[in-house]
Amino acid sequence: MGATGLAADPKEYRTRLAEQDDSQIDSWAAEAMRDIAIRIGVIRVLADFRTAARIDGRALERVYAAGGGPPATLGHDAQGRVMVPAVALHCLVAGIRRETSDGRERLIDYLVENFEELVYV
Repeated sequence: MGATGLAADPKEYRTRLAEQDDSQIDSWAAEAMRDIAIRIGVIRVLADFRTAARIDGRALERVYAAGGGPPATLGHDAQGRVMVPAVALHCLVAGIRRETSDGRERLIDYLVENFEELVYV
């Protein structure tokens, strides 16, 4: 185990994540979204998720709704970026699984992309 408690580096972390079951990956992804939103903000979580999940703004809206996110709570900020309530970020986890055939891999990509943030938290 590395000094961080997670892994020594992102590569080792990805290997460890691959050994976990789906429910653990989902739980860690939702917790990471919550913790990172508290520290850095929802906009950053959404941007990182879009990058890791390889989706655009319209797909993000579909993923959010598919995961149980109330459509009336989705909006856009002054710059036109998609915005959702921090308490509903977990909807992205279920949504990416419903909307894609490789949701697990995309969630792992999200966690690995945020390795440095998770070490900080």
